Amino acid sequence: MKPLEGLTILDLSRVLACPFATMLLAEMGAEVIKVEQPGSGDETRSFEPFAEGSDGSVSGYYMACNRSKRSITVNMRHEEGRRIIRDLAAQADVLVENFPVGTLARRGLDWASMEKINPRLVYLSCTGFGQSGPYAKRKGYDTVFQAMGGIMGLTGERGGGPVKPGLPVADLSSGLWVAIAILAALQGRARTGKGGHVDVSMFDAQVSLLTIAAARHFALGEVPPRLGTEHPGRVPSASFRCADDRYLHITASDQHWAPLCAALGLNELGADEGLATNAGRVARREEVMAALTEAMARLPRGEAFARLDGAGVPAGPVLALDEVLSDEHVQARGLVSSFDHPVLGRFPALKTPLRFEGWENPELRRPPLLGEDTEAVLAQRLGLDAARIAALKEAGAV
Repeated sequence: MKPLEGLTILDLSRVLACPFATMLLAEMGAEVIKVEQPGSGDETRSFEPFAEGSDGSVSGYYMACNRSKRSITVNMRHEEGRRIIRDLAAQADVLVENFPVGTLARRGLDWASMEKINPRLVYLSCTGFGQSGPYAKRKGYDTVFQAMGGIMGLTGERGGGPVKPGLPVADLSSGLWVAIAILAALQGRARTGKGGHVDVSMFDAQVSLLTIAAARHFALGEVPPRLGTEHPGRVPSASFRCADDRYLHITASDQHWAPLCAALGLNELGADEGLATNAGRVARREEVMAALTEAMARLPRGEAFARLDGAGVPAGPVLALDEVLSDEHVQARGLVSSFDHPVLGRFPALKTPLRFEGWENPELRRPPLLGEDTEAVLAQRLGLDAARIAALKEAGAV
């Protein structure tokens, strides 16, 4: 048995943050019924990159965040379509939506309406800036929240401009907050018997991640400068170019300093009592970094890593994506798996990175074709017969 088995999630969300969250919950056992627009579906079905199969192409973007779900197509602009959503919500444990503020209220599908139908429902709304505040009506995407939430301003090389991280950090981290919020609300419901409304703001989520940067501001009044791969409060913690033009990242605490210097032949630095503590190394950052940069530039990455790893100094190569996916530890942990897709055949995917004892581990199943479960869900959950479903299709409700 999987830990979330028996849980039903009605997923009205699109694009990335919420679909990522509901995919994680689906792979831990929840039944996720993804509601999509007839004809087009989730916008990401049209997003690149496309994987080509013998019977057509499929969006890799969509597949990355919608595995292990069921897909139904419902037209929420149609009254019969809205009735289907209400009837499904009456049976669900969780409803997830990420429409602009007020959109579902105009359709009678907001929390205030759904609470009357199902008081035990956990209703989660994820928007760019939340349900209240001066920015509530604004629109935005991942990079907007990165920019406004501070992470882009913190990221970049010394003296350079802001840099976007290589992944959609705002979307993905917001998705994790959504999953956490759902699990917390369900635990609350288990104790009170009542559901509730959860307001998740992607902007709030980014501000909350400022953590150590905010702590430096609160403690020191500092606005941390962009330092590339260096850490503002720890030296050394940075990536160094090696003799073969590959990079090795080192992060060392006080107990690692002497072994690090010995491994790199920096005996004078290792003997300098003023550098034995992090505070001393931070105060002499430029001197320490210059010496380490010069020493690392003399060694190929493999040799440098072997020396440091052998000395117990925390270090790791800066790997390209293909190197990560083929890494022996990634392979041994089974982080790359695959599913059988009706259009593509066997297709690789990243597994949910959780391992349980006492429950079955997350199961990786393929993403659904658009609307492939519509008839089955309407029949199984709402008791509609073939004639009624055909009439709904004819009317454009599904």
